[in-house]
Amino acid sequence: MQYSRSTINRAVRALACSPFTLHLLATMRSQSVALLEMTDATGVRAGYTQMATSERQAEASLLWLIQVGLLRREVDGQGLTDSFRLTPLGRKLIDQWQHQGKAFPKASLTDRLQNLTQRWLRLPVS
Repeated sequence: MQYSRSTINRAVRALACSPFTLHLLATMRSQSVALLEMTDATGVRAGYTQMATSERQAEASLLWLIQVGLLRREVDGQGLTDSFRLTPLGRKLIDQWQHQGKAFPKASLTDRLQNLTQRWLRLPVS
């Protein structure tokens, strides 16, 4: 599947501004990860977050990553769960970074401001 440059840039920026690590996303590539596994000291110990993150903050960040097309909620026979997995776009980016042996890029101040603005206003593209 082909993605526009603006879609990829927005996704990379959203990841760089998130509290999550490449390790979490690589894990999501092969299995779903529950929200509580990513929060507080549990998330730090598992290598899923860079610092302790509350459940509310983690969920807000995950929902933004869903909106930019990187993640999806896991579904079971009962409906939606509190677990998350990568989308094809997320897999593409993670595969690329893992193949290159890199972490995702660090967010600049400009990246953080642009991501915050898009997230707050829910602006599409760029």
